[in-house]
Amino acid sequence: MAQTENLIATEPVWIDDGAELSRLCDQWCQQAAIAVDTEFMRTTTFFPNAALFQVGDGQGCYLIDPLAIDDLGPFSRLLCDERVTKVMHSCSEDLEVFQSFLGVVPAPVFDTQIAAAFAGLGFSMGYARLVEASLGIEVAKSETRSDWLQRPLSVSQMSYAALDVAYLPVIYGLLVKKLTEQQRLTWVLEECAGVITAAKQEPDPETYYTKIKSAWKLNRQQLACLQMLASWRECEARDRNIPRNRLIKERTLWDMARLRPTEIKDLKRLEGMPPRTINSDGNELLEIIDQAYRLPQEFCPHRLPRPLSPESGDLVKSLKKVQQQFAEDLGVPPEILLRKKDIEFMVRAALEQSCLSFPDNLKGWRQVLMGDALATEINSVIKK
Repeated sequence: MAQTENLIATEPVWIDDGAELSRLCDQWCQQAAIAVDTEFMRTTTFFPNAALFQVGDGQGCYLIDPLAIDDLGPFSRLLCDERVTKVMHSCSEDLEVFQSFLGVVPAPVFDTQIAAAFAGLGFSMGYARLVEASLGIEVAKSETRSDWLQRPLSVSQMSYAALDVAYLPVIYGLLVKKLTEQQRLTWVLEECAGVITAAKQEPDPETYYTKIKSAWKLNRQQLACLQMLASWRECEARDRNIPRNRLIKERTLWDMARLRPTEIKDLKRLEGMPPRTINSDGNELLEIIDQAYRLPQEFCPHRLPRPLSPESGDLVKSLKKVQQQFAEDLGVPPEILLRKKDIEFMVRAALEQSCLSFPDNLKGWRQVLMGDALATEINSVIKK
């Protein structure tokens, strides 16, 4: 492994010139795959502040300064070039950075965290752990929380950023070989394509209320209020570029929908209600609440499903047993085969609608692999 380490380029190459970036992007467009990563800051903002883009091409580690280069068009076009696979690790936050800063979602992407799970190396594996498991090389994570917007970056920061892409090309090759031998490469490619599809979907503020804990406890009128409040918060947080919780926390939104405050003094009594939000937005919030409670019942959202009842326990256990058996046979983490909400979806359909129904996540290779076994368990309950 030491010999492998010596052959991998790890020295950072700083890129702050548009012409040089354009030249490199032309060069990278000729490759089948490149490693990509980002560094960003997001402590007081809704959107991530892009601070650095890293590219590893197997020959060098390039640190692109988005704060210094006016025209990042060549890099954006590279990220969208379907001929070049972008190798990333745990890519969801990086995709958001590219989307908010450059207006593009890279594709195609090969996520080495996803690939490692399918290869049987471990679930939700961190980059440093994957490098050590694959190459026997230790990667320090000392600069994880440093200030990436400062200029110049320290030598330590630059080294850290370079190492985040240095080993990915080699690991990519090892994972592709292993997954091909296991006949699971198409599963990983399908999974990564799903991540890209999800990243491209525009979030709908009108549906955000469904994510709030305990929303199922509210009646339809209260839900209408929660929906309008959650939508307002989502839109305002984006427009003002501040974190959602800096405006109002979810629990406070829930309390507002349930208790129906009608005056400023009522808002002040709510636990966790920020005084600055009352001062700047209190009257608008009261108007939203009043408007929601005036809605006719037929225009209010339907109540959300309750948590699964104790009666569903046996079917949940049966489906989890199928999940566990396939995971053991394949030598993979059970979490990549079935998610908790997938099991809940199937159980609800069986117990509440007496039908066999698979969620979208289960269509594709998962259904081919486990569909018959899951259907057997579900049908046994439906037929009772």
